[in-house]
Amino acid sequence: MVGLLDGQGHIGAPLIPAAGSTVVPNRLDLDDGQLLANLLAVQAERGLPQDDALACIEQSVELYEGAGDVRFPNFSVEMETGTGKTYVYLRTILTLASRYGLTKFVIVVPSVAVREGVLKTIAQTRKHFAAIPGLPPYHPSVYAGQPGQVRAFAASNAVEVMVMTIQSFRNESNVIRKWNEGNAPPIHLLQAVRPVLILDEPQNMESEGGIAALAALNPLFALRYSATHRNPYNVIYRLTPFDAYREGLVKRLEVGAAIEEENANLPFIRLEGTEAAKRTLTAIVTVDVQATGGKVTRKPIKLKPGDDLAAKTKRTDYEGFEVAEISDHYVRFTNNVEIAVGGETGSQREAVIEAQIRFTIEQHFRKQKRIRDMGFNVKVLSLFFIDSVASFRADDGLVRALFIKAFDEAKQAYPEWRELSALDVQASYFASKVNKKGEVTVYDKPAPTTKDEREAQAREYDLIMRGKERLLSFDEPVAFIFSHSALKEGWDNPNVFQICTLREVGSETERRQQVGRGVRLPVDASTGERISDERVNVLTIAASESYERFVGGLQGEIEKEYGKDGVPPKPGNARKRISLALRKGHLLKPEFKELWDKISHRTRYAVSIDSAKLIDDVAADMADVEVRRPRVVVQVAKVRAEADEDVFEAIRTADASVAIDLEGRFPLPNIVALVENLMEATTPPMRIGRRTILSILKKLPAPERALANPQEFSTALVTAIKTRLSDQLVDGIQYERDGTWYEQRQFDDLIDAFADNVVQSVSKDGSGGTHIYDGVVVDSETIERPFAESLEKDDRIKLYVKLPAWFQVPTPIGAYNPDWAIVFGGDDGADHLYLVRETKGTMHLPDLRPDERRKILCGRKHFRDALGVDYRVVTGADQIPDQGV
Repeated sequence: MVGLLDGQGHIGAPLIPAAGSTVVPNRLDLDDGQLLANLLAVQAERGLPQDDALACIEQSVELYEGAGDVRFPNFSVEMETGTGKTYVYLRTILTLASRYGLTKFVIVVPSVAVREGVLKTIAQTRKHFAAIPGLPPYHPSVYAGQPGQVRAFAASNAVEVMVMTIQSFRNESNVIRKWNEGNAPPIHLLQAVRPVLILDEPQNMESEGGIAALAALNPLFALRYSATHRNPYNVIYRLTPFDAYREGLVKRLEVGAAIEEENANLPFIRLEGTEAAKRTLTAIVTVDVQATGGKVTRKPIKLKPGDDLAAKTKRTDYEGFEVAEISDHYVRFTNNVEIAVGGETGSQREAVIEAQIRFTIEQHFRKQKRIRDMGFNVKVLSLFFIDSVASFRADDGLVRALFIKAFDEAKQAYPEWRELSALDVQASYFASKVNKKGEVTVYDKPAPTTKDEREAQAREYDLIMRGKERLLSFDEPVAFIFSHSALKEGWDNPNVFQICTLREVGSETERRQQVGRGVRLPVDASTGERISDERVNVLTIAASESYERFVGGLQGEIEKEYGKDGVPPKPGNARKRISLALRKGHLLKPEFKELWDKISHRTRYAVSIDSAKLIDDVAADMADVEVRRPRVVVQVAKVRAEADEDVFEAIRTADASVAIDLEGRFPLPNIVALVENLMEATTPPMRIGRRTILSILKKLPAPERALANPQEFSTALVTAIKTRLSDQLVDGIQYERDGTWYEQRQFDDLIDAFADNVVQSVSKDGSGGTHIYDGVVVDSETIERPFAESLEKDDRIKLYVKLPAWFQVPTPIGAYNPDWAIVFGGDDGADHLYLVRETKGTMHLPDLRPDERRKILCGRKHFRDALGVDYRVVTGADQIPDQGV
């Protein structure tokens, strides 16, 4: 994000009169052209599509001086749920404050739930951020409807971070928009300071009223953070579900589906959705269709008004089901049966729910025992989404009764659970209100709309958000959590390992929202540390639809947002887990011994920096960099004295400003020390010698620019140095063996995997069966799966290994795990080739992300130069043995 403001100087903290008070505002000196150029540079660095214009929101807003136009740019950060979004934007805030002097930040959230999650992260990270050199202290606050709080925020010269729900300033009736005892509405003070907006889950703020509310704050610019943007605006960073999956930042997924089979005794109908076709709405329904041979198959068909299901399915069970009406949200038949999108009729719903609950409890018990046996102090939680509050809260509620029955039966096989009752281990979270008589009212609604309902939601989330740590402790018996619709954005717990969906999937993004409640990596109760072991990090979804339908819907939701390249491998089918066995005989083969002898050596690296080239390159890069002089921007206003009060009031009369050159009006810092500090205090931290910095300064054209504006000059110089230095770290790297090696005994005898993510390694017609396990776990459907399948069909492949995660090559930018090691050649062994291959979607390395490209270049030098092994990047197995780069 900070690269967007390249060229912006440090603004200081001037106190100016505004909105009937005095404030310390933010200021942006860059024009649209400079911002757009910076945006394109950031997008190019991240390999993102280039935008041709800034995405600005423009609105007419009631300002202190009267009606006026507000315009502000928006930049989007796409981060998959569970990957540290809140941490990232908090660190961004502090970096912007440190580098550019911005002091006013407002975090806008869509709900109380998200607000509580943000506050929890702020509390947990205060000491962490305080320990990072170069980051300033800051003052967090929660807007509580107090005008004095806003005045203090506006007048403070400290770094201020205020958290607000959008509901607190959206309507004219909000306190922040009202005059109070002659004082202007507090919102005018926020307008005057031009806050930087941090929008958490902005897809919930995209309505006309939501956009108007954001514009009413007159922000400097907005940074939008979400996994599921409705409108992406200018995207500056993207961490897709595939990236999160591949880098091990989230749990793996498996799906256990509870579905009816061979049951066509009742006329089953499920409405999957509706679509417009040729000016007519059609409905897509899943029904039981009778084939010519008499077999009944459940499959989707399309219906239009007037269609007769009995005729379409060739089954008399559907007599009377003639389509009377189709709308965007439901279909109605002539027999007055009406089905909503996602709803169904004719199913054995109670039996399916019982199967889901039983499966979830059994998975919970097994997983808790397995994790404890591995030596991890990690408590397992299960989360149930239910279709109505009464089904669990009422004494005779269906879900309540089925849970108690299944728990009591399953616990008999697990001694640690036998003494606990079902009611001891469960908790339910629903919005409720207690009246003066002590009577409890439960709100069974997806979202609160009245003041009473919002207050009830606040009490509910006060419990679940602030008590999350308690749930991680084994001293707290609660391990099974039930909720209706409350647990969406804003609530998650890292130790949720099972999610049981006892309600129909509604919106297009509901599967991702449900999964998002449990994808975070789990936490050890004794150390508080995250667990990165893939054997532990599996989230099981107990779905009320077929595995194929759930996975297809989930993949479709992701593909719709990111395209096919952003889709990770399909979640595994929990009912189709398999174990892949190590073929120990393969490890004894001469060709494997030779392969392992060549590739198993560990190395260390030395980085050779060509100081003269670095100096020349940086000097050339800086030749065209414009360093603007520091200046004072004067805003024109008139001062009015109130007739009945001894106060002066500043009224802004024009947006025009006059720049006054400040060159020579401040003490000059030590430029070398300033560059040194910025090199270490900015991300990623780097270090070069003072002599090299001095040589760069002497080589620069027009070095007097450094004296005109030392801070802006030093920031631009550090950017140029780091870019060139990063490339040299890779270009000049040299590897040598360190005398140690990876041992064959590090291969696990068995690997647990999902059957759908495995390519079987089986000998057939003289080829195949050559992987060291009897199956290959693939990380992508479009690249790794076809590659492994091709290896299995090629009789020239004598043996190959999908290199495990522990097989790593050290690099200056993080460990690199190469993909494949292959033995290729004839039967006599004389012409065997021993190869290492990296599979990518392109062989044009500049198209890859910068860090990905740099790791590959390091891997190439490790294998080729230090180990003498043929290493290449390929897009398919047909490029073996001598193609690739």
